[in-house]
Amino acid sequence: MLRSLLPIIALVFILVACQGDTVRRVDFAIQGIDVSRYQLAIDWPQVAQQDIHFAFVKATEGSTHLDTLFQENWAAIREAGLRRGAYHFFRPTTDPLAQAQHFIDQVELQDGDLPPVLDIEVLDDSHPALLLVSLKTWLDTIYEYYGVRPILYTNLKFYNKHLAGHFDEYPLWIARYSEEKPVLACGREWQFWQYGNRGKIEGINGYVDFNVFAGSWQELDQLSFGQHTVLSLN
Repeated sequence: MLRSLLPIIALVFILVACQGDTVRRVDFAIQGIDVSRYQLAIDWPQVAQQDIHFAFVKATEGSTHLDTLFQENWAAIREAGLRRGAYHFFRPTTDPLAQAQHFIDQVELQDGDLPPVLDIEVLDDSHPALLLVSLKTWLDTIYEYYGVRPILYTNLKFYNKHLAGHFDEYPLWIARYSEEKPVLACGREWQFWQYGNRGKIEGINGYVDFNVFAGSWQELDQLSFGQHTVLSLN
């Protein structure tokens, strides 16, 4: 049995080995990364010297988990002069109010920070209709507390299957690891695009996700916390 699987195993290793590093895009003016504890210690001043303009960092997950390096990264990103944003990994079967409060307890925003991000990638055996209700509860709670609309993050497949046509008033951050830009089933535009997860940059050991912002600096300012101009998402 094992002998019969060897060609398949070898092919998998070849495909992984042949998957190259993510190449930085040059067709977007505003570029960023996203990180969590898996990137370990980061030299943020060095990162900032390489035309990286913003960074999203994992803050919380569910109703109890806190990323162990969040507070360290959160302070260091701002000190390095980068625009920063914090994200929450959403668990659909956990009380959304408890999840929102957990994020609020950990994340203090300052003027110029990017809006909070709701990261939704899994159903966790939740019914899709109930998922929409839970997501709305989290989004509404965070919006009411911070006074800025959160960003909704997910991958292209999950968005088109479960979220298309919903939450159009919220900025959108889409993951699609491809040279081709994401096209959403409902026809709306995205604001951020995570286009690769094998980025290499000095100051970070190992791989990091590469992202871009689709708008101008003025639009990024309008989107950010502490700004009173409403960004049109149409």
